[in-house]
Amino acid sequence: MTYKETIDWMFAQLPMYQQKGASALKHKLDNILNFSQHLDTPHTKFKSIHVAGTNGKGSSSHMIASILKEAGYNVGLYTSPHLKDFRERIRINGKPIGKDFVTDFISTHMDFLEANSLSFFEMTVGMAFSYFAEKNIDIAVIEVGLGGRLDSTNIITPEVSLITNIGYDHMDILGDTLEKIALEKAGIIKKKVPVVISEKQQETTGIFQMIAAQKQSPLFFAQDEQVEDYAMDLLGEYQKKNIKGVVVTIKKLKGFDVSKKHIKKGLSRVIRNTGLLGRWQVLGKNPSVVCDTAHNKEGLEEVLSQLKKQKYENLHIVLGFVSDKTLSSLLSLFPKKATYYFVKPDVIRGLSEAVLQEKASSFGLKGESYSSVKKGLKAAKKAASTSDFIFIGGSTFVVAEVL
Repeated sequence: MTYKETIDWMFAQLPMYQQKGASALKHKLDNILNFSQHLDTPHTKFKSIHVAGTNGKGSSSHMIASILKEAGYNVGLYTSPHLKDFRERIRINGKPIGKDFVTDFISTHMDFLEANSLSFFEMTVGMAFSYFAEKNIDIAVIEVGLGGRLDSTNIITPEVSLITNIGYDHMDILGDTLEKIALEKAGIIKKKVPVVISEKQQETTGIFQMIAAQKQSPLFFAQDEQVEDYAMDLLGEYQKKNIKGVVVTIKKLKGFDVSKKHIKKGLSRVIRNTGLLGRWQVLGKNPSVVCDTAHNKEGLEEVLSQLKKQKYENLHIVLGFVSDKTLSSLLSLFPKKATYYFVKPDVIRGLSEAVLQEKASSFGLKGESYSSVKKGLKAAKKAASTSDFIFIGGSTFVVAEVL
């Protein structure tokens, strides 16, 4: 198969949470463990850092990878989802996995994948771990896909674990309280492996203390640690919350020589070193056009706070969601003084633009609906003057279509 045929097969044949929702999930690690055994246990052949959390885990993973790259190490990076190309998920020193590796891996293991009905995420994790093991990397930064305890990445034993923050997202799967969600995220804590918590939250502190004690794992709350200020190339004030957790994680990493100079340089070159996309990403000026992948309450609060600090004459918001979001808690965050362009992201779970428009109007958010992200953005650009501001967001998939 060609690369495109391979990717099409992966998306079409196998369940994928980002496309189908909770029905795609398998609440156990049996499949990934069997697959890893079939692959000769690649997850045991490289060192790693494991990163979980509701918001900030992607940015934090990229920051850590950038710092370690600046320190001279060969660094694997596994993240999800991708925005433009599947290969963004699996990188070494910022360079995406080769198309040939992707096609060869799937064709070689096709019989096993079909016979065992592996999910999209399970096969992708197996691919990433095999790639990192074959390339003999020094260390990999592994981002949890969803939750932690039962996530397919949770077969590794890392050098350090990082949990960024806990917020209300995927409640149909992880639980309807911060404590329940924290318990799932805390599932990545391994016996005697240091764990860093980026944000200390009243509701979840006790959960992390309990699990860390059970696992005899040294526990560090980043805000209780002394961390100097660092500048970085990722825009958005909210990234400052992630930096503390990242720096403390680096400091707790044993056996690697990482200086303040490496940290400073790594944080100033995250985009260049890793190819990170979609975090307060500026797409144009006159009018200003910015997109951000924030898609839950806590993430959107941070991004909309950043939006309030911008200077403009009129605000235009291209907005779309997936259908499993609790709209009332999200729409109440958005400013009424803006023109909205309600759109439907092009995935199975994409929320109808008409439904979104109707629901938004009850929160005083006024605008027209468009059948695609492209049409909504085109209308926004046509309506905006050079002194206006266009924000695009609500869903990773909305941003993916723009990029």
